[in-house]
Amino acid sequence: MKYKIEKNTVQETLIIPLYARKVCSELYPNLYQDETAVRLINEIDYDFSDADKNARSLMQRFGSLEVAMRQNDLAWEVRDYLKTHPNAAVVNLGCGLDSTGRSCDNGSCKIYNLDLPDVIAVRNELLPAGEREENIPCDLNNTEWFRKIDSSNGAVFFASGVFYYFLTEQVKALVQKMADAFPGGVLVFDAANRTAVKMIAKTWFKSAKIKDVGAYFAVSDAKSKLSLWDSRLQVSGRGYMLGYNDLKDPSVSGFFRFLARVGDGMMKMQIVKVRFGGKP
Repeated sequence: MKYKIEKNTVQETLIIPLYARKVCSELYPNLYQDETAVRLINEIDYDFSDADKNARSLMQRFGSLEVAMRQNDLAWEVRDYLKTHPNAAVVNLGCGLDSTGRSCDNGSCKIYNLDLPDVIAVRNELLPAGEREENIPCDLNNTEWFRKIDSSNGAVFFASGVFYYFLTEQVKALVQKMADAFPGGVLVFDAANRTAVKMIAKTWFKSAKIKDVGAYFAVSDAKSKLSLWDSRLQVSGRGYMLGYNDLKDPSVSGFFRFLARVGDGMMKMQIVKVRFGGKP
């Protein structure tokens, strides 16, 4: 029996990124594969007609490529950390129905998936926690969840498409508290400049009747700005469209490579990596 998700519900917000990951897998199989997303879309009872209709439009296809690159980049950073900390905690902040933690599983790490309680309720139905895995309902800004993470062998945290919806002060406070609680850990997430964030969050800001867009987290030069937050932070950044992959794949057109350069350049779309203390 399929899991039913109604239109205009909080649960529906989980469908959009999940569907994008499924489309990514179909359009760019050489670059990205998410078998879990493909499987889950088939297990969900939802009216996908609008999504199907728009999926092959030019900008939707480029949006799918953006999703693919972002997930690949974050997974690359998680695997890189696990090379030196094989028993670490792998923590997906604002996980939705994403299975990146599992795709990075080396057989000995511990995987934690964190999101709001109603999201975790859906996840528990569709993606129940496996071995060495835990789904934790929480508000990320309430740091009580720190106590549930076993970071005794290191910790790598990642957030995909999450901090655009946080106030800058919230991101700063969370990062500083994480530096206190998880020395030697790493946080990786995607970010962009003010212009890009306005575009990314346009519909959400409008529906939430938010006028002060400037209070929300955006950054052009992460290294110089975030380093000022706390002396223990070692910050670096790479373009998230071309910083990890040159996109010279037959499935990616020259026009899309041009748009990728614009994204990384003018829009400062980037993967930010923050180390908490220790050596860079």
